[in-house]
Amino acid sequence: MKALIAIITFSLALTACAGAPHKPDLVRKAAGYGQTAVLYVRSTEIESVLRPVSYVTSLGSLVLKSAGGAMGRVALSTTLMPALAGDIPPVGNAEPMDLVAWEAQLDKVTNTTQSRGTLEFLVDGEEYFERLESAIQTANESIDIRTYIFDNDDYAVSVADLLKARSEEDVRVRVMFDSLGTIQAMQVDPESTPSSHQAPLSMPTYLRRDSRTKVRTTTNPWLTGDHTKTTIIDRKIAYVGGMNIGREYRYEWHDLMMEVRGPVVNQLQYESDKAWARAGLLGDLGNFIAFIKGQGDNADEEGYPLRVLQTKNFDSDIYKAQIAAIRSAQSYILIENAYFSDDRTLYELAKARRRGVDVRVIMPTEGNHGTLNASNEIAINMMLEHGIRVYRIPGMSHIKAAIFDGWICVGSANFDKLSLKINKELNLATSNTAAVAELMNKVFIPDLQASEEISEPGKITMMARVTEVIVDELL
Repeated sequence: MKALIAIITFSLALTACAGAPHKPDLVRKAAGYGQTAVLYVRSTEIESVLRPVSYVTSLGSLVLKSAGGAMGRVALSTTLMPALAGDIPPVGNAEPMDLVAWEAQLDKVTNTTQSRGTLEFLVDGEEYFERLESAIQTANESIDIRTYIFDNDDYAVSVADLLKARSEEDVRVRVMFDSLGTIQAMQVDPESTPSSHQAPLSMPTYLRRDSRTKVRTTTNPWLTGDHTKTTIIDRKIAYVGGMNIGREYRYEWHDLMMEVRGPVVNQLQYESDKAWARAGLLGDLGNFIAFIKGQGDNADEEGYPLRVLQTKNFDSDIYKAQIAAIRSAQSYILIENAYFSDDRTLYELAKARRRGVDVRVIMPTEGNHGTLNASNEIAINMMLEHGIRVYRIPGMSHIKAAIFDGWICVGSANFDKLSLKINKELNLATSNTAAVAELMNKVFIPDLQASEEISEPGKITMMARVTEVIVDELL
């Protein structure tokens, strides 16, 4: 009975999270419930056997972060935020923070070190997926995809077909994606999907059928997930950012990926190899073996300092780095993100603005999650109250990027609890002036110009406030 109740709860959560614009057909819906039931068994019974360390640490990390987060939110809402009172000072003319000193500080704050490499920012689906398809078509040895969602719409199927064809040409193709994220996405189609498209009921089955493509799906113990998006070609070129594989990302949403070259790709490959091994039958043992093998040396020697930041159990490099960056910024902070529900981040941004930092946030006009949209509205009012300038960009922007006084942090992480404290995430960061200028010129300047600034706070319903409390706790 306990298992049945849990399966039903899991399935209801799946349906709620899908945020469907229209209902799926009955066969697909039935397949989704069946896959959810299987995922529940894998995430509880099998996960605890194959990946006992991951299973226990996921629970411990979740409990610690939830308990600590709840106490922190009480302190923020009752004491710290109300204390930020008085007139909002004008934006100052302070010099930006010392980036050399900042990078040295980051070594200590995150316990990470810089690698080297180069970034090229690929904005929106046309630029990114044309580059990705070309890289897949010309790969000589290997293609390693680690993503949150591999959808079953017409565009995702076309990418799957390309991967399957390359797997038959002596190119090793490995595809790994998050089970719950993909099951959610497969329940609905974008409005623009051709009516003639027959969506596969199972992407793992479709990818394996008539091909040598290797597929692994990550489980979701305690509803945690792997939200990382990296694709690595021939161990030399990597694509990192916020785009999953699906029609929305190719044709509809505003989004961002990076083409990465240089020694940092060795580190990205190492992280991908460990995740692949952990998702296999050897589980934690496989992860340990991959860890012992260590990092390869296949990428070309080129580039400027780059830093890999991650969110993992008991260790949130991305969160620690961005909180420290907000506290250290002296001149300006620019953020573009679709999901803004972390109270600590909002508090630190408010403090930064009140010490004269120019703080600007870009958010989408059309969010894709109803619960997070409600939380965003409360966050917007809070930011406006403390002098932070907030902009609405038309449509759905899925970009996850920030610049703090000339230091950039870009990748898969949102400004919510899931990304900053729970799910696996991966961002890249650098102070390189050319990379910062490219991000500014390709993303922030045009997006600010295309956006409408919010001048007045919106009305918040009681339901939105209740939803915001739930989002704070769960998402």
